[in-house]
Amino acid sequence: MATDYIVQVKPRSKKEGVSKGPQDELIVAVNVPPIEGRANERVIELLSDYLKVPKSRIHLIRGEKSKRKTFRVES
Repeated sequence: MATDYIVQVKPRSKKEGVSKGPQDELIVAVNVPPIEGRANERVIELLSDYLKVPKSRIHLIRGEKSKRKTFRVES
């Protein structure tokens, strides 16, 4: 079974973390710039810790170059 998460990414943040947004999306702040997919990789690492699932089970399915992304998490 897989669950999709809408994620709002805040690159170049001073403090990293994951929090719940007002409309059930996740807000992920990362301290890396959105260059060459580095921010996406860091988002996956933070989501892995937050959701307590291996990074290999988290896949970016929509919004590769957008601040609003959809990730699929396999359970």
